[in-house]
Amino acid sequence: MGEAGAASQSIENGTEAHESGVAAIKHEYLTTKEQFHSFIDADGKDAKSEPKASQVDSVHADSSDLIEPEAKKMKWKDGSEESNVATQESKKRARGQNKRRPFMKPSVFEGKKLCPSITQESTSKCYFGEKCKFLHDVHQYMAEKPADVGEKCHLFDVFGKCIYGVTCRFAKGHLGEDYKNLVNEELVKQWEGKGVVKNSLSKDLQHRLRKRKVPFEKSDLFLKQLNKSDKVGDAKSKWKDTQAKPAPGSELDSCRQETSLDGTNTEELEHQHDSAEKYPSSLEAAGGRLRDTNNENACQVEAEKGTPVKTIGPLTDEDVIKLRSCEKKTIDFRNKLYLAPLTTCGNLPFRRICKGFGADVTCGEMAVCTNLLQGQPSEWALLKRHHTEDLFGVQLEGAFPDTMTKCAELLNQTIDVDFVDINVGCPIDLIYNKGGGCGLMNRPAKFEQIIRGLNSVLDVPLTVKIRTGVQEKVNIAHKLIPGLREWGVSLVTLHGRSREQRYTRATDWEYIDYCAKIASPLPLFGNGDILSYEDANRAMQTSVSGVMIARGALIKPWLFTEIKEQRHWDISSSERFEILKEFTNNGLEHWGSDTQGVEKTRRFLLEWLSFLCRYIPVGLLEHVPQKINERPPYYMGRDYMETLMASQNVSDWIKISEMLLGPVPPNFNFLPKHKANSYK
Repeated sequence: MGEAGAASQSIENGTEAHESGVAAIKHEYLTTKEQFHSFIDADGKDAKSEPKASQVDSVHADSSDLIEPEAKKMKWKDGSEESNVATQESKKRARGQNKRRPFMKPSVFEGKKLCPSITQESTSKCYFGEKCKFLHDVHQYMAEKPADVGEKCHLFDVFGKCIYGVTCRFAKGHLGEDYKNLVNEELVKQWEGKGVVKNSLSKDLQHRLRKRKVPFEKSDLFLKQLNKSDKVGDAKSKWKDTQAKPAPGSELDSCRQETSLDGTNTEELEHQHDSAEKYPSSLEAAGGRLRDTNNENACQVEAEKGTPVKTIGPLTDEDVIKLRSCEKKTIDFRNKLYLAPLTTCGNLPFRRICKGFGADVTCGEMAVCTNLLQGQPSEWALLKRHHTEDLFGVQLEGAFPDTMTKCAELLNQTIDVDFVDINVGCPIDLIYNKGGGCGLMNRPAKFEQIIRGLNSVLDVPLTVKIRTGVQEKVNIAHKLIPGLREWGVSLVTLHGRSREQRYTRATDWEYIDYCAKIASPLPLFGNGDILSYEDANRAMQTSVSGVMIARGALIKPWLFTEIKEQRHWDISSSERFEILKEFTNNGLEHWGSDTQGVEKTRRFLLEWLSFLCRYIPVGLLEHVPQKINERPPYYMGRDYMETLMASQNVSDWIKISEMLLGPVPPNFNFLPKHKANSYK
């Protein structure tokens, strides 16, 4: 009997047949693909939310739809031998990213824009005069402007003034006679002098970066010493640290001998795992690399003797005295819930949602250091910090010590962050092929130079995020961790998969546990496959100091609340819709309430919905918790909205966005960034 026949027979017998990789949903909620989509297309009017017995009987005709959505089947299971060749190409296209997604420019969303001098109510006339390409006639603009999305403007209700004026898509809530922008003086005074969002790129800094007029004194000194040590020392010797090695018994030496965060002496624990039996050769190799640091002060002494110091004005203590490593800012990361830096979806509005649900540590999206040094506004936007993010860091990506060190010095002087993270886990080809991301794990010499360089210019802790390795069955993280501890890293986050595995395998928590023991007393966070408080509890039973949550937060951002309250939250569809409404309000604050801001908010909302649709309500599960790599079969929710949110069809995601942001523009199209849902 085939798989479809076995599933059909199990239904007749009143039992469930759950395949590996398929979530177990209660029998009364299961349905077929056709019934599911017909119910949604009819807006829930022509069918009930719960299928009847006759609907379940109809599953016999096509039981394959009951097990899994057809669109996902090609990713992990073939039909006959003949179909293997036919679907091989389609299987390749079902993984990774949609690199050729259609991109709609903001100018497509509306015809002619209003001149900024009119929008901002500037007292002076337009600088370009008659040559200006924007409209200056407000009445003409309002005649051509798309219809408003809603009656109330969130920006006006919160801040007392909407800076987008007549261009706001909610302008009815704050426009008076003759299209005059109204102001609530009381609310404006409450927000006066309070910075809502920090770390913006100023025009002056952008101009100096593009003209290369920003000085990098600390970085230049470090790179000069690095180049000199490479020339003087032999080819295999380690380059030298910029900080002097203290003499035994000195004050600085006592700082290095201070106890760790958990109260254990650092020297006593430094070699406690040298005799590990699982990876003995790897640890010996790592230990051998660390012992080659006997003359680390030589280059600094020579540089200080031969380099005259040019000063302007009187010298202060800050000019001549450098912070010792033990005097830098420290953060106790232990037992904190860390929201992972998530490309595209980990934007500021989403982080605010997770912060509201209990995330302790937040981090900006991965920013490429070379783009930051060029002053690209789109890259600097990734560094923005909301005032509610009390423990916030930024993540940098780079492959070389010169650009990474200069970028770190620039950020140390210009933005407000609590820590800086180095991305050594990015698996995408664009980054890896240039030696960045996971590529740094195979370039330990450059990796060390980057870490020491950043430590020499930063006044905040430095953290690192790594994977188990590059190849699927070749773990190398345990080789690097002793070095990371020696080089001055404050926290290591280990994603329990290799680059080749991506998300096709379960996280190796046994290996994470082993690496956490090696890292001690350096705190190490584990990352991977956490979708419930039970998953988090099992992770914390290992030797890790905390957990980082990535996809789990995208699928159910209330996961942080579940972990802290130790419960399964059977959240209703109305509560989930309120979360989406809060996200759109956050997006309008961040990206703007004009047409361009509304459509940008819609785009990121749709990207997030491509993850949210994977959530299965607790009340529908045969047994809890849901596993992150278990795909949901077609099922009917307890109401129409719950069913709509379970759809993996892009058109249904757009329907949800229209409930919040109004109709989409003409010729609108959207393709999610990720092709696959990363199930089995």
